[in-house]
Amino acid sequence: MAKRLASAISPYLLSHADNPVDWFPWSAEAFVAAAERDVPVMVSIGYSTCHWCHVMARESFSDPATAAYLNENFVSVKVDREENPEVDSAYMAAAGAFTTNLGWPLTVFVTPAGQAFYAGTYFPPEPRGGMASFRQVLDAITDAWVNRREEAEANAAGVTEAVAAMAKRSPSDSSLFVHSRDGDNGRSGENADLDARLDDIADAVVRTEDRINGGFGRDPKFPQAPGLGFLLHRSGPFAAVAERALAAMAISELRDPVEGGFFRYCVKGNWTEPHYERMLYDNALLLADYVAVAVSAVGPGLAGDENVWARDAAHGIGDFLITTMRLPGGAFAAAQDSESTVAGERTEGGYYGLSAEQRARETPPALDTKVLTGWNGLAIAALSRAGFALNPVWIDAARAAADYLLENHVVEGHLVRASRGGLISAAPATLEDYGAFAVGLLELACVTGEVRYAISARQLVATTLMEGNFAAPRGDAVLSAQGLSLEVDPSEGAYPSGMTSSARASWMLYVLTADEKYRVATERALGRVLGLAEQHPLGFGAVLHLASEVARPLRQLVVIVPDLQDLAEATEMLRVVRTLPTSITAVATESQAQAFAAAGFELFAGRGAVDGQPTAYLCTNFVCALPTTHPGTF
Repeated sequence: MAKRLASAISPYLLSHADNPVDWFPWSAEAFVAAAERDVPVMVSIGYSTCHWCHVMARESFSDPATAAYLNENFVSVKVDREENPEVDSAYMAAAGAFTTNLGWPLTVFVTPAGQAFYAGTYFPPEPRGGMASFRQVLDAITDAWVNRREEAEANAAGVTEAVAAMAKRSPSDSSLFVHSRDGDNGRSGENADLDARLDDIADAVVRTEDRINGGFGRDPKFPQAPGLGFLLHRSGPFAAVAERALAAMAISELRDPVEGGFFRYCVKGNWTEPHYERMLYDNALLLADYVAVAVSAVGPGLAGDENVWARDAAHGIGDFLITTMRLPGGAFAAAQDSESTVAGERTEGGYYGLSAEQRARETPPALDTKVLTGWNGLAIAALSRAGFALNPVWIDAARAAADYLLENHVVEGHLVRASRGGLISAAPATLEDYGAFAVGLLELACVTGEVRYAISARQLVATTLMEGNFAAPRGDAVLSAQGLSLEVDPSEGAYPSGMTSSARASWMLYVLTADEKYRVATERALGRVLGLAEQHPLGFGAVLHLASEVARPLRQLVVIVPDLQDLAEATEMLRVVRTLPTSITAVATESQAQAFAAAGFELFAGRGAVDGQPTAYLCTNFVCALPTTHPGTF
């Protein structure tokens, strides 16, 4: 039996390399083999830190009898959903026709043409709790394929047609965006109707608050970092709800009290019984939320820090990212596993019940050492902004990750999706990779003054901006050949979609350059999904957060420091500007500002240090107040 997974870059696939199942990786070869053998394909999708994926692997995929049945009657394909998110999205959409209990492991049975005719998630080895056993499911699928082939294929064709039709629907709401052309700073410069509508959406979100435990919903309870970011931007009573959730999470079992990182979710609505995997994207987005709260509490004139809990949580996450999650070379691992071996026994979460001293004597849970471009982009963005606000060491970490990706994840002008140990995945980069990495680079450029990062971000956006819409330059070849590629997937959930990330990068470019094409592209993207976001606001928190920024007047702040002056000497000015709510805040030396202006970043044009002092330029809708060297004037 060929061990086709032995050379995979995905730790998840590698963990299945020695299974008795004759696995194929995601490839055209698998479907060719199925067609030649005239058997269906079982596509099994999971990821390295998925608990039930590990359970099903031990119970079924490691069982010789089950493996023998699969090898005789199916072609089996193993997919890492994090390495191949486009494949996961396509089959998750199809699986919705068969079950509402969607999740991972995702088990999809498809024709040799790739069309799904049955799907489920975890199946136990024996019937349990009303669930059929995995072997019973396999028997039923085999019977349908052998004895009711026409019915199975007709169902598959119907599901594929329905998913394709759903994917092509792109409602437009762009008429909500209105613009002032007179350049004033008043209400006419706002999208007043959209701003009011966003208040209504925020109000609908806060009505779902768990007033006892904080957060939203009952159980399982997820951190909902993008939705919290939206509420924080709306400020006032909306921000108060987000702060209550963040405060509750900071002292709950969701947070590791020793290493500072946050777990994926809790089984119970009172933030207990966590699932112990720790994801890069959760911690990056939560870092941004906690920093927003921490900084808002230490503005000019405040003697104390009433939100010290937020600052502590932010420091815990930042340190967790740069110690536990950082890989050699500077990039960040995708996740840390929930399972480990403690005192010689396998346990889920047992490691996290130990003290720091006890942990030092044990082997920590394994890292999923895949370097994912998009998720690293989220970390770069969060660490850049958090480093500017709280700890410059984090900016250095963001720079190292960005440099690693620029050197290793840009191949012949195109991004790659994933790598591990220098090996490049064959999976194509997604729109998420281009957008999230571009946002990270722009955030890094603003806090370092290094224009090269902004230029690279602009090129990434240019690569994906086609006729005013965002799309990845290359999709998955196997899905495309089967006619299963989805158009841009706007759905979010735990982190921003590719469309949202690209739109945010485009908006940041507009704020920095005043180039109208970026504004138009941003608003077109938002217009496609605002209707969906209104119906499911907690599932589209990042979209709503960006829409909230677009709906309000631009507030741009640039601080210029004399070339020969160390940024540390601008301490008082930077202390103040860190606390100001703006659309964008950028810091640069005089020569750096000139480089930005020469590269087409209009916001830096004509900006210099007055009288050799750190100088701030505060602009509203590109109309700037007089420069000031006195931070107390803000």
